[in-house]
Amino acid sequence: MGAMSIEILLTAIITLLILNLVALLLFRRDKNRARNGEWRTSESRLLLVSFFGPFGAAYAMRRYRHKTRKLKFLLVPMFMLMQVAILTYLLYIIYF
Repeated sequence: MGAMSIEILLTAIITLLILNLVALLLFRRDKNRARNGEWRTSESRLLLVSFFGPFGAAYAMRRYRHKTRKLKFLLVPMFMLMQVAILTYLLYIIYF
């Protein structure tokens, strides 16, 4: 594996960590706003962020008990599987 491959892999990992942190924080903020009766984040925006940061979204959904009863948020585990599959594929390409 070349230096360029390691840089790409590290960049991808850092990017995914940031996206998952953003998802977690957005869900937490929306839950706090729901408690306070304030303006909320749209479900479509939460789902979009969940697509790019599914692990952060899933953690926040469980931790803050937020959007766990909404049927469309059952997509979050599917997004997690997609992200793992993509990462596995990228690792395969880099190493083989």
